[in-house]
Amino acid sequence: MTTGGTIRVLIADDQQMVRQGFTVLLDAHPGIEVVGQAVNGFDAVAKVAELGPDVVLMDIRMPDLGGIDATHRITLEHPHIKVLVLTTFDLDEYVYDALRAGASGFLLKDASADQLAEAVRVVAAGDALLAPVITRKLIAEFSRLDDRPRAPLKERIGDLTERETEVLALIAQGLSNAEIAQHLVVAEQTVKTHVGRILVKLGLRDRTQAAVFAYESGLVRPSGY
Repeated sequence: MTTGGTIRVLIADDQQMVRQGFTVLLDAHPGIEVVGQAVNGFDAVAKVAELGPDVVLMDIRMPDLGGIDATHRITLEHPHIKVLVLTTFDLDEYVYDALRAGASGFLLKDASADQLAEAVRVVAAGDALLAPVITRKLIAEFSRLDDRPRAPLKERIGDLTERETEVLALIAQGLSNAEIAQHLVVAEQTVKTHVGRILVKLGLRDRTQAAVFAYESGLVRPSGY
């Protein structure tokens, strides 16, 4: 972010009307500035390198290089940049792939202006943006892939304390810091400290990656929900 705390946003979508519409909506909100637009995945990767935004609004379906591949390249080369995936439909097959590629959340294109701005603020702050319906689809996908080998990931969980492991499991269930604090009967700041240590120990970027890790490692079992 800039010194004034402004969240700098890049919009990647192959439809000009969508790009312009989101630009107008976001620029109308204080503390958010659209610094550029990209017409496809290749353009998005180049514009990220050129402009260094805080958040990329990424359409899933784009020509030449799609949103999932572009997300993977951006988050690999610029781990601090958050990607918020935009989709017209709540498409099952894209949920898991986009999260694995490094997306910090999903948002439907028909979201209101306030929802759009709040989503940008949420992911810029390092929080996950997973609506309940998205979480259900994510769990269903992990159920389908439940027979994959997990040993290396299980070993990494061994680096966590018992309380950190408990917090990680609650993150995977979609609980906020406040909800986790209430569940564990501790201060919210204590939970924030645990979350920060979890991300550092596991080498993860944000809560979304933490949730994916919890399922992939077998710490959280889809059948339990």
